[in-house]
Amino acid sequence: MTKSARTIRHALLPASMLALLGLAGCGTGDTLFQDIGLTRTAPDEFTVTTRAPLSMPPDMRLPVPTPGATRPQEVSPRQAAEQALVPQTALANGQPTARSSGEQALLGAAGPEADPSVRALVNQEAEAKAKQTSITDRLMFWKSKPAPGIVVDSSAEAKRLRENAALGRSAESGDTPIIQPNAHKSILDSIF
Repeated sequence: MTKSARTIRHALLPASMLALLGLAGCGTGDTLFQDIGLTRTAPDEFTVTTRAPLSMPPDMRLPVPTPGATRPQEVSPRQAAEQALVPQTALANGQPTARSSGEQALLGAAGPEADPSVRALVNQEAEAKAKQTSITDRLMFWKSKPAPGIVVDSSAEAKRLRENAALGRSAESGDTPIIQPNAHKSILDSIF
């Protein structure tokens, strides 16, 4: 290799590295590869919609268009899903239809109908489960933190309100009784 070819090669290497760094700095993350065409971007299958075909009116009297109104032949995504999943309800426009013998046989084989109060039962069980704490949680979070804010003494507040009502004073008159936090702390409480 000649000396001139070597000098050209040594000059092109830093220039190409600089160009590559400049090109990499133009994009962030995958945008550079997308711009170059090295990665594909698929369309979002949930945003693809179809438009109903145009149709001729039967009597050629065209209705006056209303700006912003939906097209009468347009089907909402909900109706399209209902038509795909349960064509009978879509055809009945939401009205209940008679079940076919196949549907009745399938429902009969599935067993008795579910209890309508099952949702309330599941919510109660979930709340009971959330209230239970494991031994690990009790060991890790052994120190209960007081609720933020000031705690009002409810019995003393009710007594104060009754006295104000009996004497004809407004409910705002007088001091609201509060529960003072425990000032006595043990040695462990002061450490932790």
